[in-house]
Amino acid sequence: MYKPLIPLATSLLLVFASATVSATEDDFSQPIKVDAKSQFVDGKNKKSLFKDDVRIIQGSLTINADEVEVIASNGEGKEVFVARGTPASYSQELEDGTPVSAKANEIRYEVESRTISLTGSAELKQDTSMVQGDSITFDMITEQLLATGGKNSDGDGRVTTVFTPETIRKNTSKSDQKEREDNQ
Repeated sequence: MYKPLIPLATSLLLVFASATVSATEDDFSQPIKVDAKSQFVDGKNKKSLFKDDVRIIQGSLTINADEVEVIASNGEGKEVFVARGTPASYSQELEDGTPVSAKANEIRYEVESRTISLTGSAELKQDTSMVQGDSITFDMITEQLLATGGKNSDGDGRVTTVFTPETIRKNTSKSDQKEREDNQ
């Protein structure tokens, strides 16, 4: 999907993604359940629109949104779910049990290609690391992530990635544990 000439910054993001995000294969063998307060179905055009407190669940994969458009015109197993919200959110448990979460104004889940695309104030978190940009696309098969910047309040359109060193994580865990013990 991505060309061999990837800039250095994107290469760092790909390293981050391949080292941290890998969805549970079992999730994709589960049925996809969508629930909402209202639903409109256009059977002729094979589209559905779910509104108000919409939730998509497939195994540990969960997407919450204000509305979700389901495009099924390409056939079964090739559906595209377009979730919109302020923000819409995505979460999933990785194979090693670590959670990953994301939020954006729009989340596009393409079932066949197993990709999640985040657009508009996009943010993806895993453990204590985070990527922010205008858009983020994560390919769950190849475990590759591509983030791009857009116009933000600073006008510089940059992508931000925060890596938290292991020593900071350990110190934070120890202080959280001490705080819990003190509160008991």
